[in-house]
Amino acid sequence: MNNTRVVAINAFEKPWAYVVLTKPDVTFLVVITTVAGFYLGSTGPMDWARLAHTLIGTLLVAGGTAALNQYVERDMDAVMRRTAARPLPTGALKPIEVLIFGAITIVLGTAWLVLAVNLPAAMVALATSLSYLGLYTPLKTRTTLATAVGAIPGALPPLIGWAAARGSLSEGGWILFAILFVWQFPHFMAIAWMYREDYARAGIQMLPVVDPKGDATFRLIVAMSAILVPVSLLPSVVGMVGIPYFFGALVLGMILLQVSLWANRSRTNVRAKWLMHATVIHIPLLLGWMIFDKFTR
Repeated sequence: MNNTRVVAINAFEKPWAYVVLTKPDVTFLVVITTVAGFYLGSTGPMDWARLAHTLIGTLLVAGGTAALNQYVERDMDAVMRRTAARPLPTGALKPIEVLIFGAITIVLGTAWLVLAVNLPAAMVALATSLSYLGLYTPLKTRTTLATAVGAIPGALPPLIGWAAARGSLSEGGWILFAILFVWQFPHFMAIAWMYREDYARAGIQMLPVVDPKGDATFRLIVAMSAILVPVSLLPSVVGMVGIPYFFGALVLGMILLQVSLWANRSRTNVRAKWLMHATVIHIPLLLGWMIFDKFTR
């Protein structure tokens, strides 16, 4: 390989490391839930420019939060197989680079939301970042309750969208928050079961680490999957959407519950992986059906 090609590859690797640093898979969930919150919170014609500004600001805050999370957890990431290829453990980026990038990006994203969208959306986005970094991240090595704490910032993106559209928070936005909050338990517990040995090596107190038989873990998965069914029906109950959504959400909820019960029967990593995929498919389908129902009313 000639020197010119080596330089070209190296020039590409560092920008790509910054992209990886923002956790694009998590960012995708933030995008779809923020868009859902914005659309469902809109009371008139869609303001596409405001939505674009909302997504720009939210993505900046989310990306900076992901970067600072990896800065704090760089030693733990280095000992876990699922995170060992991240930019800090591999040396693709230096800690100081990640720290500066994360801090500047969060500040820039918050300022963007304040100036281009509104103050309520900016405050919800900043609260998401601060609760994730200040509460969830340090609690992960201290208590299994960290998952419940982490579900709070994980459920806030639709409220960012709702606040951006309406300029305030109201019942519908909190219902979207509740759906995302409950959904995260079967989703993250499935992931935690698959990677429980990794988490144990890093000293992260996920429930499957202290529950080797899986009794408490899968009891929580099944219980929260069951609770998600009625919680998912609330948008129809309060009039956000119509009857078609009600029956579609009921079907989707019952399918996820059946997958959770099926995973509980043998508690293998393979079944946990299927459950994780089921949750990943569930939430965009649910929100997409909600948006479609509102669009066709």
